[in-house]
Amino acid sequence: MTTDETRRGAIEMSLAMLMSGTIGWLVVSSGQTPFNVVFFRCVFGGATLLVVCAALGMLRRQLFSWRMLLLVAAGSVAIVGNWVLLFAAYSRASISMATTVYNTQPFMLVALGVLVLRERVTMSAIAWLGVAFIGLVMVVRVEPAVLAVPGQYLEGIAFALGAALLYAISSIITKRLKGTPPHLIAMLHVGLGIVMLAPFVRFDQLPASASGWIDLVVLGVVNTGLMYVLLYGAIQKLPTAMTGALSFIYPVVAIAVDWIAFGQRLAWPQVAGAALILLAAAGVNLGWRIVPARRAPAG
Repeated sequence: MTTDETRRGAIEMSLAMLMSGTIGWLVVSSGQTPFNVVFFRCVFGGATLLVVCAALGMLRRQLFSWRMLLLVAAGSVAIVGNWVLLFAAYSRASISMATTVYNTQPFMLVALGVLVLRERVTMSAIAWLGVAFIGLVMVVRVEPAVLAVPGQYLEGIAFALGAALLYAISSIITKRLKGTPPHLIAMLHVGLGIVMLAPFVRFDQLPASASGWIDLVVLGVVNTGLMYVLLYGAIQKLPTAMTGALSFIYPVVAIAVDWIAFGQRLAWPQVAGAALILLAAAGVNLGWRIVPARRAPAG
């Protein structure tokens, strides 16, 4: 892998994470229900990814099989449900807190890896899980944030945890789709999402202003279609450690956007709890050891 490729991958990953960090702002600004937002994200994002897949020659019949379609359908249920829960959490626990709690997903993935794929877990990963749990307790024990709906803060935290679990499930399913172009998987996910969500859309509550529609179009075209193209392009060019490190641009940007756009200021216990969760997630993603590896017996 050349230095130019790595540099280009780092730029693509950084841009993708910057886009990801502004999703909460677009969701809240649109004024739509979570089902409406995710439906139109799938519509506009699906149209963008369809063009991309067609241009890259990914609509060939040999790329499709019944096994692939069944796995994609299961993954679509998980990823679309993940979006609905996460977007519902924004209005209840604030963008900052929902995003922070959502970053417990590496631990969900580790747990599913152990249960489903029989992967081994290190003592350091377990220790990092303990750090993240302490952070989560600090976050949950704080009074509702400025944007939280009274009485629904804990519900928002639960939604964010549910979203993280569904994301981990979709990742496990996607691991079984080796050989299928990721852009094609993403296109099929959102395409099936349109069908799944159509019965739940409130067509009588669509945006009444142009700005609301602009939020939805940008969310679909830029923060879904273009973001996936950049993200998957970066993953192909970068070492895993750098991909994991750059992924933490996302929660930092989301918290900054929440502060700048909505005046959301975290209490000090929330800041400390959020820092512990993000530190622990970084430790798992980047393989940091806090428990020394066992030495092999001499002789």
